[in-house]
Amino acid sequence: MSTAESGTDPDTTRRPASKSAAAIDRARAQGRAALIGYLPAGYPSVEDTIAAGIALAENGADLIEIGIPYSDPVMDGPAIQAATTEALAKGFHVRQVFDVVAGITSRTDAAVLVMTYWNPVMRMGVDEFSRRLAEAGGAGLITPDLIPDEASEWLAASDKYGLDRVFLVAPSSSPERMRRTVEASRGFVYAVSIMGVTGARTSVSAAAKDVVAAAHAAGAERVCVGLGVSNADHVREIAAYADGVIVGTALVAAIRDGGVDAVASLTKDLGTGLGKEEA
Repeated sequence: MSTAESGTDPDTTRRPASKSAAAIDRARAQGRAALIGYLPAGYPSVEDTIAAGIALAENGADLIEIGIPYSDPVMDGPAIQAATTEALAKGFHVRQVFDVVAGITSRTDAAVLVMTYWNPVMRMGVDEFSRRLAEAGGAGLITPDLIPDEASEWLAASDKYGLDRVFLVAPSSSPERMRRTVEASRGFVYAVSIMGVTGARTSVSAAAKDVVAAAHAAGAERVCVGLGVSNADHVREIAAYADGVIVGTALVAAIRDGGVDAVASLTKDLGTGLGKEEA
């Protein structure tokens, strides 16, 4: 946890509290882990992404990740790659992600983060991107290919605009890398449960529990697990030791095959893994 999140930073009183941390803490106060859903921006359209994000929030998601389509998605599996490729082919522009975020935050109380490879942020300008994200009501950024050592510009902009910065840790993270990542993160730490690309799987890697334990031991107050989560049983398994459960590919498949109604139905079902029998 960063000093800003812990309240020891003298600038804390001048910046908004972490929206992501608040959402996870609300779930914790209800005796459960947080449910986090991922959707690619612009798939199948910008309007559909907004509607699906609202459906996520209305059916039990505590936080929502909106992914920016990227031409070289090295971490994404086939379902997400296909969705982002289609969004780009239809003319999606990075600036439209702010419309998606604003469309969801204006209608729900969910914390909405943008998940993006770093190049689109650099191309727009880190300060400009951060300002526009904050103005849209966004909670912060999840940056899978950015490490804290190379994030000085983002660290400064996230402090300036009161945004959460979510870095990733993995089974391969050394103790020193884990410590530095935890210290740089604000909101939560994203624990990758497996080595490889995203995608729904029949089981959750046993390494996930160890990664969460290592992040907690390094000082992280909130650790959320992603990659490979596709059903309520997976959610239940991870919720036993993590502070949040992240579902992506299964939701992308739902909107592909059944539209917004399928997203709502799957979200409600996933919530049963948290003991949320009703949305």
